[in-house]
Amino acid sequence: MSVLNGKKIALGVTGGIAAFKACELASQLVQAGADVEVIMTSNAEEFVGPATFQALTRRPVHRNTIEEWTASSAGHITLAQEAHVLVVAPATANTIAKLAHGIADDMLSTTALATSAPLIIAPAMEHGMFHHPATQENFSVLSRRGAKFVGPESGRLASGANGDGRLAAVPTILDTIRQVLGKNGPLAGRKVVVTAGGTQEAIDPVRFLGNRSSGTMGFALARAAIDAGADVTLISGPTVIDPPTTTRVINITSALELERATRDAVSDADVLIMAAAVADFRPKESHTSKIKKGSANEPSSISLVRNPDILASIDCQKLVKIGFAAETDDLIGNARSKLQEKNLAMIVANDAVGTIGNPDSVATILTPDSEPETLPEMTKDDLAAEIVNRIVRLIET
Repeated sequence: MSVLNGKKIALGVTGGIAAFKACELASQLVQAGADVEVIMTSNAEEFVGPATFQALTRRPVHRNTIEEWTASSAGHITLAQEAHVLVVAPATANTIAKLAHGIADDMLSTTALATSAPLIIAPAMEHGMFHHPATQENFSVLSRRGAKFVGPESGRLASGANGDGRLAAVPTILDTIRQVLGKNGPLAGRKVVVTAGGTQEAIDPVRFLGNRSSGTMGFALARAAIDAGADVTLISGPTVIDPPTTTRVINITSALELERATRDAVSDADVLIMAAAVADFRPKESHTSKIKKGSANEPSSISLVRNPDILASIDCQKLVKIGFAAETDDLIGNARSKLQEKNLAMIVANDAVGTIGNPDSVATILTPDSEPETLPEMTKDDLAAEIVNRIVRLIET
């Protein structure tokens, strides 16, 4: 379950062409289980109608500072008190100036002045407005007060020109919200290394030995660790999945590259989660030119050598090591052997055929001191959260 589940998100939408992207942000937050209270400025309504946000959030949209108070809701006071985080996306130069100088002349700025919740600002404006000294000073003022800025990005702007000022991508804003909400979580101050995806062992410049791992599980584990407050390093083999934007990412291709990157990363880490599907073998010789059928360099066979067992070879007493066992036969027996041979604190075992490449997983958890526990089928995101919860318990005991 994501850190967003059950959280009250106050989403301020201001008047810019990027306001339409706030609809997607609201939708994604709701799908993640958050309660979203949208606050619109009058200029924002020129770009997106309140009915859109009301349909997406199933909640009334806050538009006027003087809105009717009830026994359970005191307008901006209740919004300010109940919000776990205030997100302003898009944030115009005008609204950023108001926030910096404490001006409270609409529902959004009044709520911002009254809340003690963390403030996340996603700017969107023209290049010249963004770089104006007044705007930059306002950024500095808000940053010193603890506001978290996400973006802006560079690219094509509403004017048709290219420059700085594009609203950050919705996944980037979501990652930032998750990081801010999770920063005081049970893994706060802990360094976690996650490996993900499969490795590719070169035969020649265009061919390789590999496996079907998509990296989905490892990426989900990285996000779950961030949700718990950890400082995460993600080491990933080739994949088409976008990694969390709030983590350090190290891209590798082969098992030997993974070994070097992992050894460097765990030197000051608390936890290693080895979710990567590492090739057991690699070609003894990698050809520098493409092998052509019928050519002089066409081999009649390919000799293989064994890759190092990375997880077993990493020996650090303070490091909590978590492994994975994707098996086609004798799931529990093979997983238990790996648990012991690699000196792991926990291993996650699952059927290789049913898990690799699929969005859901059925996993069995093994630890040295307990009987195997088979979990119900769940999404890999939910399984990642469950695994991280168990890692927290391992660290605390």
